[in-house]
Amino acid sequence: MQLVPKTKLAPEFDPILEKIILDVGGMKCAGCVNAVERQLTQHPGVKSACVNLATEVAVVESETGAVDADALAQRLTAVGFPTQPRKARGTVAGEISTLPDPAERQRREMRSSLWQLAIAAMLLLLSGSGHFGNLGSSVLPVLNNIWFHCGLATVALLIPGRPILVDGWLGWRRNAPNMNTLVGLGTLTAYIASLVALLFPKMGWECFFDEPVMMLGFILLGRTLEQQARGRAAAAFRKLLALQPQVARLIANPEKAEIGSSSVEIPAEQVRVGEWLQVLPGDKIPVDGEVVVGKTTVDESMLTGEAVPVIKQPGDTVTGGTINQSGAIAIQTTRTGSDTTLAQIVALVEAAQTRKAPVQKLADTVAGYFTYGVLTASVLTFVFWYFFGTHIWTDVSMSGGMEMMGHATHETPRSPLLISLKLAIAVMVVACPCALGLATPTAILVGTAMGAERGLLIKGGDVLEKVHQLDTVVFDKTGTLTTGNPIVTDCLLIEESGTGDWELGTRNSQSLLQLAAAVESGTHHPLAKAIQQEAQEQQLSIPEAVDFHTEPGLGVSAVVEGKVVLLGNWEWLSWHGIAINETAQQVAQDLATDGKTVVCVAVGATLTGLIAVSDTLRPDAQSTVDKLRQMGLRVMLLSGDRKEAANAIAKQLGLDSTDVIAGVPPAKKAAAIQSLQLEATRGQGGQGDKGTKKTAHLVVAMVGDGINDAPALSQADVGIALHSGTDVAMETAEIVLMRDRLNDVVESIQLSRATFNKIRQNLFWAFAYNTVGIPLAAGVLFPSLGFVLNPSGAAALMAFSSVSVVTNSILLRRLAHHP
Repeated sequence: MQLVPKTKLAPEFDPILEKIILDVGGMKCAGCVNAVERQLTQHPGVKSACVNLATEVAVVESETGAVDADALAQRLTAVGFPTQPRKARGTVAGEISTLPDPAERQRREMRSSLWQLAIAAMLLLLSGSGHFGNLGSSVLPVLNNIWFHCGLATVALLIPGRPILVDGWLGWRRNAPNMNTLVGLGTLTAYIASLVALLFPKMGWECFFDEPVMMLGFILLGRTLEQQARGRAAAAFRKLLALQPQVARLIANPEKAEIGSSSVEIPAEQVRVGEWLQVLPGDKIPVDGEVVVGKTTVDESMLTGEAVPVIKQPGDTVTGGTINQSGAIAIQTTRTGSDTTLAQIVALVEAAQTRKAPVQKLADTVAGYFTYGVLTASVLTFVFWYFFGTHIWTDVSMSGGMEMMGHATHETPRSPLLISLKLAIAVMVVACPCALGLATPTAILVGTAMGAERGLLIKGGDVLEKVHQLDTVVFDKTGTLTTGNPIVTDCLLIEESGTGDWELGTRNSQSLLQLAAAVESGTHHPLAKAIQQEAQEQQLSIPEAVDFHTEPGLGVSAVVEGKVVLLGNWEWLSWHGIAINETAQQVAQDLATDGKTVVCVAVGATLTGLIAVSDTLRPDAQSTVDKLRQMGLRVMLLSGDRKEAANAIAKQLGLDSTDVIAGVPPAKKAAAIQSLQLEATRGQGGQGDKGTKKTAHLVVAMVGDGINDAPALSQADVGIALHSGTDVAMETAEIVLMRDRLNDVVESIQLSRATFNKIRQNLFWAFAYNTVGIPLAAGVLFPSLGFVLNPSGAAALMAFSSVSVVTNSILLRRLAHHP
């Protein structure tokens, strides 16, 4: 079995793709989502399209410059889905958009829904009052007049029901029938049948004008509750958007900048890299930058979830959207617009809410044919009851309902046509593609927004599903399990090596450290930092080095005072033909056994000394590993260090030596992850299956710092990066931990599991409603229990199904701590 590397490991072979984001209106159910995706993918140049019903956003991928966003928007608008492309702020100076803001459009839709619901509720109250017998007629005699009820039904269709009928007709005309098509057909059929009965009383039919009024009332109630629930589900994401600052204070003369310098207010999107800005106490920091004047504390809870303010002084970085608390500062801009950390987080969260989980494929497939299936079921229901059912069970009566429901009017003759028609209408109305369409996106919306609040960036529903299937979590050692700030513990000369080519001062441990610090000045590895820091603490002068050469994971070389000096591991020295005596090997073995990383120092062709560096575990490393193992996950350690050093760290964490992969340079870490994914696993039957093996793809998560570990993060099924302030972490990993805290690995997995469980629950209930509701509406229980749903009851059940799915997603906020 050959594992194909992910495409992002070799982006040069792929055409450059651009993403177009569209705000799409008019979608009511999963059928609409399917229709929008079909329209987009049929457009020339579009590679893929993903549409989110909950956020009303479409993300389109195409080759750069191949597709015009405005043309896509016009195409969707023309077929009944009002659409506008998402424009970057400030792209054109003074640009004024003639298109409505999506948030404003949603507010308008909510106000319209409330107004329609109020009218429908009043009509429902008047229509239903006829069921209270003489009580209603004594107050208002007209309530018993059938023409009055006809008028109520007409008003219900023309005012609150008009948008449903129009959208249903448009869906039918564009060959993409949706939920409104089903509801519109049901209400119109009930209304027309009642009107025929009223105008031609000799036919002996009954009038049931109450049914369309009640159906529309229940459906609009469900729609309004659903819109409110979706608004609550998106609340965290809206708060994230609200963090984006609008105004910045530009310091016109940076050369004379000091606390209290005069400044001018400009829009934040007009700030350019390199400009100086003044930030007063209480202000949002407008862009990413570096403090150049002043000292303050900054609330970074929006970024990390940590409530404790962080002290900032000259040289420290600050992030746009965080809040300056205690002092006035001047900052120099380093990132603006879409390059800022906050903008990247917003983009990642929004993209995550559009990426679908594979588990949704079944729902999408069903939704594509759902309306046609329901219409077929409705026709079959009518045919069965009209030609067979009413003749087999002759005691059935549906005068405004069923006899056992207390709505029968015994004076009205039983009509097989009307009975069959009511059952067919109930089947049309009870079906709910809306619940199917909302099942996954609402859960992802809540889960990813919650993660963003806590500094956990989860990049989509497909990631949630993979996290749910995890078998193994692999940790990088340096900078991930350890603090990444190692210190020098030993600096030893190799006596047997003689003086060799060493001509720098007196031959002692300090001069050895001087040589090492000089060579390490050409690299930025954590071990180099430790050696340079030790030399600075001992106040040693560092000689000048030139001609640096670095081999990642092996070592570094440079020329110091005319001599070639090498620092690195055994392989690095062997590669250069340097002999290593037994004494040096024994000393290095002893140091490595203690968990120390050994750096060999060679001058010319002679091993001269050993420097031991120790990196302490993060304070939360032990608890993180313990919790992951309690969750049933295998925890492994992947390191470029020698096996002895890696085993020493593993021992501290309680890991077995078989769970340690050591001596792996960065370039080969991806291959190590790949071999784990393809690891042959024994069957679960133990000796009973006679030792047979099966090849299984293990689902592996890799936790690293997102820089040297980028290939391994990309190869892993789930890459988890501790945020290091670089774009590599954002791009490569599927989960980014903004707080740079190891315990967040556990929290991100728990949140992912809880969110995915909600997705499965929602899909179960969405399918269950239709699996149970449609047969009930078709009268499957009537022969045995005498029970059947009337059209208004079917409408109430349909409305409740959507509300319950969205509400179940919102409950994720309560359950996230107890997955």
